[in-house]
Amino acid sequence: MPHVESGMTVGLFGGSFNPPHDGHVLVADIALRRLGLQQLWWMVTPGNPLKSRRQLAPLSERIRLSEAIAGDPRIKVTAFERRLGQSYTARTLDRIRELNRGIRFVWIMGADNLENFHLWQDWQKIARTFPIAVIDRPGATLSYLSSKMAKTFDYARVDEAHAAGLAWRKAPAWTFIHGPRSPLSSTALRADPDL
Repeated sequence: MPHVESGMTVGLFGGSFNPPHDGHVLVADIALRRLGLQQLWWMVTPGNPLKSRRQLAPLSERIRLSEAIAGDPRIKVTAFERRLGQSYTARTLDRIRELNRGIRFVWIMGADNLENFHLWQDWQKIARTFPIAVIDRPGATLSYLSSKMAKTFDYARVDEAHAAGLAWRKAPAWTFIHGPRSPLSSTALRADPDL
């Protein structure tokens, strides 16, 4: 795991990044800026249990491409989930919390993940572990209103005007952050690398 100091605010941005693209960089930039984060851990997962691994590029390649595109020195590309032997977010977050006392974490996710978030193993536990910042994505702007996660944790929603204080809130707490959106997706890039 990247080095942190007690009291820091850190975003956790996980995904397959297969391949990473400018849309991921945009989400990371928005999260750093709007949440007032000191670091963002770009967590390249060994594999998503909900996705096929047939088209999954090797982890080393996805790490290399992520490092090449990330740009901001506050972004720390890491694949520590492999070393932990974890593929489920809830378990990874538990381990992060155990090993990083005194750090204020926020889970970062694109709004396109809200539709299926309730299918993630222990999804309600994830929402109760760290505050969550949902970053707007094309075609997913209204999903925060209709998703099972949004309905279940409606009482814990924080207005985006207060997003900068999200890291100091006790979970469950979540916000939806509007802003610039990139039409890029890893699925589309795998289908047409010239996009």
